[in-house]
Amino acid sequence: MAYNMTKKHSDQMNGVEQDKEQNLPEDEITQDELTGQENETAGDDSLEESSSRNVEEVKAALEEMKDKHLRLLAEFDNYKKRTMRERIELLNTASKDVMTSLLTVLDDFDRAKKSADDPDSPEVFSEGIILVYNRLYQALESHGLKGMESNGETFDPELHDAITEIPAPSEELKGKVIDTVEKGYFLHDKIIRHAKVVVGN
Repeated sequence: MAYNMTKKHSDQMNGVEQDKEQNLPEDEITQDELTGQENETAGDDSLEESSSRNVEEVKAALEEMKDKHLRLLAEFDNYKKRTMRERIELLNTASKDVMTSLLTVLDDFDRAKKSADDPDSPEVFSEGIILVYNRLYQALESHGLKGMESNGETFDPELHDAITEIPAPSEELKGKVIDTVEKGYFLHDKIIRHAKVVVGN
């Protein structure tokens, strides 16, 4: 009987120890889960920090690309304006050479017309020549040529070349152009030939 009680007590003690042993892994798993949750939380923080850093890098790269794009647009716009200006200047220069070579022809026409207009001159400026003269002037004016009116104007060294000075016939003509020896011309508002004039003093 005593043996049975001792055995029963021993069996109970073994059962308790077995329960403890069975419960022990549960405690260890719970600890592992807690450690895993801490690692997950730390991992989430690290992921957020990495993601935020990536967003900042993308924003910086985008701003740099925008700046480069704006600079390229500005450079291209300047290039277009410059090439257009150079093209206009080239066209004007090309026409300037042609106009300058024709000015001597206009001078001859002007001298012939002036001589024909003199009542004492035997020369006659026929209607055909007058027609050609007018047509030539109109054609050249349509391409930007414009004659300079100098007689009676105040002498301006920017416009006129004074070849001589003479006593002014009146006080009003002092410092003004008395006569034009060679007519001056503009091409698109730029002087291509200064007028050669006689100035009153």
